[in-house]
Formats: sequence, structure tokens, C-alpha cells
Amino acid sequence: MQTTLQTPLFREFFRTWLHIGLVSFGGPAAQIALMHRLIVDEKRWLSETQFLNALNFCMLLPGPEAMQLATYCGWRQRGMIGGVISGGLFVLPGAIIIALLAACYVHYADVSLVQSAFVGIKAAVIMIILQALLRISQRVLLSLHHQFIALAAFLALFLLQLPYPLVIFGAASAGYFLFRKPNKSPLTTNLTTATTTATTTATTAPAHSKPCHQTTIRTLVIGISLWASPLLATYALFGKNMLFDMGVFFSKLAVISFGGAYAVLAYMTQTLVQENGWISTPQMIDALGLAESTPGPLILVTEFTAYIAAYYEYGTWYAIAATLMTLWVTFVPCYLWIFIGAPYLQWLSQMPTLKNILSGITAGIVGVMLNLGIWFALTVYFQEIKQTTSFLGVQLPTALPTVSLSAFDMIPFAISLLAAALLFKYKTNLLLTLALCALTAAGLGMILSA
Repeated sequence: MQTTLQTPLFREFFRTWLHIGLVSFGGPAAQIALMHRLIVDEKRWLSETQFLNALNFCMLLPGPEAMQLATYCGWRQRGMIGGVISGGLFVLPGAIIIALLAACYVHYADVSLVQSAFVGIKAAVIMIILQALLRISQRVLLSLHHQFIALAAFLALFLLQLPYPLVIFGAASAGYFLFRKPNKSPLTTNLTTATTTATTTATTAPAHSKPCHQTTIRTLVIGISLWASPLLATYALFGKNMLFDMGVFFSKLAVISFGGAYAVLAYMTQTLVQENGWISTPQMIDALGLAESTPGPLILVTEFTAYIAAYYEYGTWYAIAATLMTLWVTFVPCYLWIFIGAPYLQWLSQMPTLKNILSGITAGIVGVMLNLGIWFALTVYFQEIKQTTSFLGVQLPTALPTVSLSAFDMIPFAISLLAAALLFKYKTNLLLTLALCALTAAGLGMILSA
């Protein structure tokens, strides 16, 4: 069976992607499902084969796969301009909302009612991470090798406190050596099967979708220049300062951000909280909760953290500059990966080595998320966390957190149980879950303070 694809008029193209950007709540799974329904099923702009191949490709890339998939869909229809528009409209509504929420946060976070509401958001975030952890574990921990990589990644972060990039490199190396045979890399089996059985499409590939080495090199040079331009300008004008350091950090994050926002949060917490002291762990949890409740990719959590860190250090205008810097160095690379790799999509999707490396990285991310969830739970459930360097008389290589039952806070724990019931039993969507938990915590706060 053959399907004739449609070529959209610019007005319809723009309106559709703006609509997707405004209603793309619920994280990457919901966002990808929304794009599939509109772009493949209803409008027939891409075939099932093209969409699944593109999704498979985006899963191999660092960065938010849903935003990159949106960029690919626009690129396939209207070249680089189309990709810039579709990717930008997917991100822009959420970015504006996050900026407004960050501005409200720095002014009203100290109000007691708002503080109580954020207790509910933090408690719900722990269950949201647990839900994501279980889903990813079921999909990727398909052998003892995968489970070993996940456990090693967890111990490397929790016990040894190794740098996140080193942990990801170790997981990638393990994937390369442990899954050398293609049939031992199950990560993209379902997508590959779906692709081979998908509908054959009667269409001629547009000229810009065909590989051209000269175009690729030119795109690479221009893309890297654009990516680095605000960093170079900041350094030339002001030298090494907080804004430059933020740009460098989030640029590194864009290169190693495999596994989505939950995995990236571990690296952000390690760097922004523990090393630089720009924000606190509770603020990081607040950032994730607010990012969960807005449209667009969850990686917009970086924008929120940059704004509040810069605001508390230097004020509003510096916070705005930090926000723009963070958005630029986070999302320009996403465009670059698509515009360089998309013409080679078919060739890349058939390389088992890349799939094996990604399989190792994804297994490692399970351990990263487990470490993140434990740290967040300790911070939310206990009013005081101490550090120890010994266990049962054995000297430890790094300090480990210890807690006392006397410091246990029952309210956030009870709200986490509410969130668990809403998410796991009643299948409530994330936005409603966060709202109910925030309202419950605010109500309890008013009762206890009365």
C-alpha cells in the first residue's frame, strides 16, 4: 500500500508547529505521540517509515529527542529554515513560560503559602522520577550486562562521586565492548521492526535531504561558530565571569546530555549545587517540578536554574542575560546535530556500533537516575543531612549522607504517597498530579500555621 505525502503551505506549517509547542505537555513520550498523530496520521507530511527512522536517529543524539524530532520533521519539509521554525516553535512557548515562572519564583518563593506549595511539588517530583526510572528500566535493562552497567553507574556516582561525564564515558565503553554483536543490542529492536513493516511511501526525497560532504562541512563550521559566538563575545568584553562559566557548563551539558532531563539533572546537581554552589538542591527540585508543568522539552529546567542562580548573585538583568545564554548554548547544538546528521540518517541508523554504545549509555542512565532520586528523596524527606566518611569501621573513599529518624518530615512523605497513587494507580497526568500535590501541601501548610 502506498501513501501520497502532502506538502504543507507555510501558513499551515507555522500554525501546526505553534500548536504543538503550546500543547506539548507530559514529557517526550507524550510529545512524540502528539507529533506522530498530527504529522503522520492526520496531515501525512511524513510517512511512518520516515518518522520512525527519524525517532531512531534522534535517540542516538545528545539533547532532547522530542525537540530534535520536531526539528527533523521541519527540516524534511522545508530544509534548514523549516527545521529552525519547527524546533523553535516547539521550544519557545515553554521557554517564555519558564522565564515568567522563574521571575515569579525569585520574588515570591519566600512567602509561606508558596513555600508550602513547593513542598508538594518536590514530593511529587520524587514519584515522577521513580515512574520514569521504572519505565526506562523495563525498556533497557534486558540482560545482566545492562543491569551491571546500571549498578556500576550508580555506585560510581553515589559512593565514589565520580564526575558525570566520566560515568557516561564508562557506560558507553561498556556498551561498546559488551554488546559487540548486533543481536545483543536490543535498544532499537522495536523501532527497527516497525520501520521494516511500515507503509511504503510514494515520494521523491527532497534535494536537501541527500548527503553532500561540502554542505555538511559548511554547516558544521557555521554551526560551531554560532554556538561559540556568545561565549567568545562575553569573554572578550568581560573576561571570565559567571555568565561565561554558565555558557561553558551548559555547552558541555549539550554534548553529553544523553538520556533526557532526569539524567542531566544529576550532572547539574553535581556541578551547580555541590561544586559551584550557585543554587541549592531544593531549588533544583523546584526547577524540575515547574519544567514538568509547562509545555516543551524538560531540558528547559536549565533555563530556570540559570535564571535563579544569576538573579541571586547579580540581579534581574544578569538573570535575563544568563537565561538567553543558556537557551542559546543548549539548543543551537540540537539544530547542529540534526542538520549535520539528518542527510546521513539511513546510513547512521544501520551502524550497530552506535546502537551498542547508546545501549550502554542508556543502561548507565538508569543508575544515574537512581542516584538522583535518592539524593532528592533525602533532601525532601529529612530536615537535616549529615556526612560520614566511615561505615562499620571501614574508611570510605568519599563522604556519604547519613540521616536521623528524628529529622524525618512526614508531610512531604505523605504527599509523595498521594502522588504515587495518582500516577501509578489512577494514571493521572503529570500536570494534574503536580497541581493536586501543590494544593494539598498548601492546604496543610495553612492548617498547621493557623
